[in-house]
Amino acid sequence: MKGMVRIGKATALLIAVLQFSACAVQQKLQKAANQNILEVNYLSGAHIGIHVFDPSTNTNLFSYQSNKYFVPASNTKIVTCFAALQYLGDSVLAAQIASTDSGIHVYASGDPTFLQPEYATHPLFNILKNSNKIYLHTPSFTAKPFGQGWSWDDYDASYMPSRSAFPMYGNVVRVAKNAGQLSVIPSFFKDSTKGISATINKGFSVSRQMTSNQFEVQADTSKTKFEEIPYRTSNWTTATLTLEASLLSEALGGTKVIALDDARENNAPSTAAKIYSRPLDSLLKPLMHRSDNFYAEQALLMVGKGLHQSFDDKKTIAYLLANDLADLAQKPNWVDGSGLSRYNLFTPENFTSILHKMYKAYSFERLQNIFPTGGEVGGTLSSNYKNLNGKIFAKTGTLSGQVALSGYLITKKGKTLIFSVLVNNHTTTASNVRKSVEQFIQVLYNKN
Repeated sequence: MKGMVRIGKATALLIAVLQFSACAVQQKLQKAANQNILEVNYLSGAHIGIHVFDPSTNTNLFSYQSNKYFVPASNTKIVTCFAALQYLGDSVLAAQIASTDSGIHVYASGDPTFLQPEYATHPLFNILKNSNKIYLHTPSFTAKPFGQGWSWDDYDASYMPSRSAFPMYGNVVRVAKNAGQLSVIPSFFKDSTKGISATINKGFSVSRQMTSNQFEVQADTSKTKFEEIPYRTSNWTTATLTLEASLLSEALGGTKVIALDDARENNAPSTAAKIYSRPLDSLLKPLMHRSDNFYAEQALLMVGKGLHQSFDDKKTIAYLLANDLADLAQKPNWVDGSGLSRYNLFTPENFTSILHKMYKAYSFERLQNIFPTGGEVGGTLSSNYKNLNGKIFAKTGTLSGQVALSGYLITKKGKTLIFSVLVNNHTTTASNVRKSVEQFIQVLYNKN
């Protein structure tokens, strides 16, 4: 009996010590949050939410308005990345093809990497360029070229290409200056680009008419020698002509590209072969590292194509919220894959929960490769967290007045924490907000 009493007292003492330790951590983090974010003058009018979660103990280390909704900007890509990991398998499906006596039939998958110059190989193109006739089957594409709530006047901005079933070259036109001459890729758009033959001594800018694929190049000393501008997609029409021009450039003039109408079968037969373009992570890494909006949107469309055989982003999001994300404490208002829309609303707890799901389901080494880290060249954290290279793995998010950062942190003591900091409606610079958040994360790193 006395032994049981001693065990009871020891247990109570241990619980008291743990509670005291937890309170001490919360007090330190509260002080750090106050000093670096919550009580900073230039953030006095901003809406702020913070959540820090310890996956080893399943406990909340710190919360401040963590159940409130915020516009997350590109933190939305975390949710898209989660969906891609769940449903796209190990490799990116380029297309499904079926060979017949009349030619090769192609069924689109939405692969955004097709003919993208950053990739050295394109297995689907190698097949197509050796085919005499190509039939492009019109897919069920119910998504609109632009997402709900996107800024309409950014239609020709390089970060906002339109979505499509069969993207090529990232759905952008690349104009580059080489040896004093301007080149246009894909070459199909060369004839519809005015000013391409003009003498450009220094930099230039490119604009596009809103309702057509008419481009204009103008000398602009403030610009560089390379410009990307989205082209207007129109179901298969643009894809057909663009692909045909690419095939002809391979000196294969006998190749013909034929688009079928909507009345024909638009889903691949069960006997169709699946052609894969590359490992999934080679898509997810640039998606997250440079916050690629186009890759994110197409990844979400590809998830939908696999789930219900149609490019329907609304249906896909509804499915994910009702199934994979049904246990979130607060139901998000999720409308696109990239975070370009201000209609997106998530809580800090949403992000720590989704990041925790990823942490449990996939190797942390894999997630470290997909997420950018501090000071990494080419990543969105390249200018920040340089002393935390290999310690922080997080996704940034920025829209006018909105800054977000959510991800993983390996602390000074070797503990892995999951965090989310969302700042909305600030009136200072994004750089100031990032510095404030970085100072808070530094304390989180040093004190845990």
